[in-house]
Amino acid sequence: MSTEMKKSDPDWWRGAVIYQVYIRSFCDSDGDGIGDLQGITGKLEHIASLGVDALWITPFFPSPMKDFGYDVSDYCNVDPIFGTLEDFDKLVARSHKLGLRVIIDQVISHSSDQHPWFTESRRSRDNPKADWYVWAEPGPHGGVPNNWLSVFGGSAWQWHEARQQYYLHNFLAEQPDLNFHNKAVRAAMLETMDFWLQRGVDGFRLDTVNFYFHDQVLRDNPPAKAEARNNLGTDVNPYHDQEHLFDKNQKENIAFLEELRSLMDRYPGTTTMGEVGDASMGGAIIADYTTGHKRLHMCYDCEFLGGHLRAEYFSGQVQDFELKGKGGWQCWAFSNHDVRRHLSCWSSPEMTQQERAKLAKLLVGLLLSFRGSACLYQGEELGLTEAELQFEQLKDPYGIQFWPEFKGRDGCRTPMPWNDEGKGAGFTTGEPWLPIPPEHLSLAANRQTKDPNSIYSQYKRFIHWYRSHPVLAKGSILIIDSRHPVLAFEREYKNEKILAIFNLRASQAAYDLYANHAVQALTGHGYNSRLEGNRVHLPGYGAFFGLIS
Repeated sequence: MSTEMKKSDPDWWRGAVIYQVYIRSFCDSDGDGIGDLQGITGKLEHIASLGVDALWITPFFPSPMKDFGYDVSDYCNVDPIFGTLEDFDKLVARSHKLGLRVIIDQVISHSSDQHPWFTESRRSRDNPKADWYVWAEPGPHGGVPNNWLSVFGGSAWQWHEARQQYYLHNFLAEQPDLNFHNKAVRAAMLETMDFWLQRGVDGFRLDTVNFYFHDQVLRDNPPAKAEARNNLGTDVNPYHDQEHLFDKNQKENIAFLEELRSLMDRYPGTTTMGEVGDASMGGAIIADYTTGHKRLHMCYDCEFLGGHLRAEYFSGQVQDFELKGKGGWQCWAFSNHDVRRHLSCWSSPEMTQQERAKLAKLLVGLLLSFRGSACLYQGEELGLTEAELQFEQLKDPYGIQFWPEFKGRDGCRTPMPWNDEGKGAGFTTGEPWLPIPPEHLSLAANRQTKDPNSIYSQYKRFIHWYRSHPVLAKGSILIIDSRHPVLAFEREYKNEKILAIFNLRASQAAYDLYANHAVQALTGHGYNSRLEGNRVHLPGYGAFFGLIS
């Protein structure tokens, strides 16, 4: 990306549309059934044509793949199944030529247990890296040090015979937590990030950014209040039965984020997007992490992942953030690689294919109309639904652990259907690492990119229209109505004020404008609502945008 482009708008991330690429399932260039860097490069035109600002690529670093790349064994290289550093450099160069910025995942709260740092740390209590991970003595009764739980099930502590100690793992036992209270660990992590900044990346998505520090006294977590449970689609995981006061969200995190921001500021035009996995903290933690110019640029939040398709739900989350998160910046998403695809969450089996397509088209307009930035997950622009897999087809350890009550994350990770032919569907010439469901073939990219009425075409149409109205990217937001099925709000920026109205049900609805609203209907966004006098007529899953004078 040219220096001029980087300097043209250092705040490009504010209101940006970011396309998430789950590398294993995007495009396979060598026929081994697993997506790779060359595969992404070959499909960059598809991403660029949508009009998005950037792509976020999930981890491609060397890894034993116990958690499919989120267990890193080398932070400064590329796993051979995904390609080489040269492949990555070519991807960045091609992206920049197409006007796309490149954001990569950084998984620094924990590493793989096969990382050389952990190999050394576990060897003894007095080696140079002995304190690089979180080690603890047994508890008072000889068992685990405290009641902390792993997100993936069971205790967050694993016994290690050689050290005669437990080590902390907030996720899999093969993902030991790094000790961020150790200054050398923080410095090493910043060095690895500087390595990628020097290679031209434009930002980082920071996995589990609120997990970096732990309570050094190792106090027990209290039980969670029932109303604060954040199940993300499942009640079977005991992790959500605790209020996580001491195993994450520690105050020391703020100082590290300021260290990180100092590094980023040496590379103008770059950004940071922290994943905050704690709905109980809401907008407050996002404000803590993003307010001002010394911490993160924005936070990727999980509020809408697995939420409810009701006007009151959306308005409640937005108003909560506006109240608690003032000064902060949010990045919204409806789907990602960890949760059930939102089109399956928010549709019913009784829906016709046409109704489901209308809903998919509505949701891109809704997502991009909130104040904040937005992430689109690959396949969302095709209207992909959750794949229903059999137990023997699962690869995700989370799903295998909690099957059948919770089926894991494989259903949202099945490969992209680039064409409607064969079991590889243009994703691979070999055997895909996860099966591509037959119902996805009718939604394949080769069908939709040529159809002006397709879901893909509406995504493209709306994103380009969004570009012509900076108020949607950077303006304030005021909810004015949330009586289901209608959600209405105003966006205002400089001299422009827009009224946005959404009908969240399949049947038509009418909305009467307030007497003080002088509204001119806007066109070009792809939604077919009508303004007659002071009444807006919305078709099922329809939207209206009007300029308020």
